Amino acid sequence: MTSSDLWDEETARRYDATSAAMFAPDVLDPTVDFLHRLAGGGPALELAVGTGRVAVPLLARGVPVSGIELSEPMVAQLRQKVDEAALPVTVGDMATTRVPGEFSLVYLVFNTLGNLRTQQEQVACFRNAARHLRPGGRFLIELGVPPIRRLPPGQVAVPFEVSEGHLGFDTFDLSTQAGTSHHYWPGEDGRARYGVHHYRFVWPAECDLMAQLAGLELEQRLADWDGSPFTADSESHVSVWRKP
Repeated sequence: MTSSDLWDEETARRYDATSAAMFAPDVLDPTVDFLHRLAGGGPALELAVGTGRVAVPLLARGVPVSGIELSEPMVAQLRQKVDEAALPVTVGDMATTRVPGEFSLVYLVFNTLGNLRTQQEQVACFRNAARHLRPGGRFLIELGVPPIRRLPPGQVAVPFEVSEGHLGFDTFDLSTQAGTSHHYWPGEDGRARYGVHHYRFVWPAECDLMAQLAGLELEQRLADWDGSPFTADSESHVSVWRKP
């Protein structure tokens, strides 16, 4: 039984539209380029493959891609883009679900590690990734750095987007590392549609410890897909661990 939120049919149907910025070429192309290089011609496994934002263009670049996805409605949206034979997906949680074969690359993007809302599940996710890797294979995650430095005493919320089409802010419980993303989208009738997503936020150092418990070694950490260096001021990281 996973602690993750489960995307329902309506959320899945709207997903690509509400995440349109993540499909923009300046965001998506560097992601696919990086993963293509890292796969090195071998097969890749995407945890929480969703509607195939990354998996579909990576497949088009010649990388054999498989996926694990908790939400059947999200898989149904993916199936409108590519069939099962081309991109097989196993329905299940990314902490325990196994798929056949060994992979040169397992990856988890767009802050999705946080969907697992307990430390135990996140540790299990790293171990599950390691079990799917061939020797020398790599596990990659893309994850935001918790913006705790932006919280003055007594404040619990940080905005991450304020625009005409979307208002989004995160609230944090620093004692439990529990976060909640709140989304408001204006409707044509003047009413706002509200969406919420629960997650567990994690620092890079904690990820490194989870990787160590899974038998993985840190190979590189960058601030973004463009290769910019990770610093104390970075708001996100792309981290790669290698299986010996």
